[in-house]
Amino acid sequence: LTTAIVGPTVLTLPYALRGMGWGLGLAALTAVFAVTFYAYFLLSRVLDHCEARGRRHIRFRELAADVLAGSITPGGGYQLTEAIVNGVINLRFCFLQGSGWVFYLVVSVQTAINAGVTTGSILLAADCLQIMYSNLAPHGPLKLYHFIIIVAVVLAFLSQLPSFHSLRHINLGALILSFGYTILVSAACIRAGVSSNPPAKDYSLSSSKSEKTFNAFLSISILASVFGNGILPEIQATLAPPAAGKMMKALVLCYAAVFFTFYLPAITGYWAFGNQVQSNVLQSLMPDEGPSLAPTWLLGLAVVLVLLQLLAIALVYSQVAYEIMEKNSADVAHGRFSWRNLVPRVALRTAYVAACAFVAAMLPFFGDIVGVVGAVGFIPLDFVLPVVMYNMALAPPRRSSVYLANVAIMVIFTGVGVVGAVASVRKLVLDAGKFKLFSDTVVD
Repeated sequence: LTTAIVGPTVLTLPYALRGMGWGLGLAALTAVFAVTFYAYFLLSRVLDHCEARGRRHIRFRELAADVLAGSITPGGGYQLTEAIVNGVINLRFCFLQGSGWVFYLVVSVQTAINAGVTTGSILLAADCLQIMYSNLAPHGPLKLYHFIIIVAVVLAFLSQLPSFHSLRHINLGALILSFGYTILVSAACIRAGVSSNPPAKDYSLSSSKSEKTFNAFLSISILASVFGNGILPEIQATLAPPAAGKMMKALVLCYAAVFFTFYLPAITGYWAFGNQVQSNVLQSLMPDEGPSLAPTWLLGLAVVLVLLQLLAIALVYSQVAYEIMEKNSADVAHGRFSWRNLVPRVALRTAYVAACAFVAAMLPFFGDIVGVVGAVGFIPLDFVLPVVMYNMALAPPRRSSVYLANVAIMVIFTGVGVVGAVASVRKLVLDAGKFKLFSDTVVD
């Protein structure tokens, strides 16, 4: 759970704050922190509710198809067609009277998230390698896409681990790594800010109201992506039943780690560099011109830790995509490591990693990729669907605080997702003129 949420995308948090400033930025960070914790708790309750009625779901898409198709009838006859009366969108008509549309919609969103996270992880890992290489060999011949190929080869090899369960030791290591690099990067930012020749600090926002608005919604989309999970049912399915109490303990422990690893680099990075901070704060600490703003050993160690955890994150999110791809290619009558299943698994997983790496090399928009994934993937899956499904599955009283809070979250974040998607795509279009295909630099 922590590996799915806490990752090197925390290095984009200062970049997210620069689009909103101190007050609004920290308020948005705290709001997303609270809402995601609440939404994940509700989603866990919905999973428990279904399991108590004989329908245990181990995939997000199956849970959504069950609940949104109106097959759950708490209280002796709650029907989906009553949803609009209760203040929730009438999803039966939206999905044309069948669970199939819900199923494929969630599959599409999850696929977008998985591909986006994997692509962003490959790109950031390659960027980390390039940072180390450029310091060791400033005029070396290797380009960004060479490092993307290196990362993709390593990831393709590791992707042959067959399941979530097989990643448990990697996930533990990833948690330790996340504490390590957030402490190192934050310390480097503090050192840079208090040095005798600190970077110029300017916290002003754009003078254009439209630009300011788009930047704010882009920043919220980035926050949604950084906090996003999108695979909580798949994670909860690894717990032995009953999972309710265990999942709540897991969320509390996870968000204790989230609080430390998110707020520390966000505040120190934005404080040190202001609105000049780059989408990867490591790049701000190692500018193209002039000396590094932190000791080489510290930055080098931080980069290594980031690089290792990126591989773990890509593995976690890719597992869902692999399960979707292998549903039809695998033969359960044969063993997992039989030639019948091994060959298609190696081919499909390698092809998936290669496709993500190709997109990362061709379109190196790290900050923009994070924003788009947050707007079109994480916001609907992690902010909107959990509260909608809770209201439909457990049917709290319409005047209860829980119900009203859920409706408010649904409405607010639906709007944020739509505007955030527009802002993210707009930023992609604006940045398109800054580079050529297979650029040697990551575009902010």
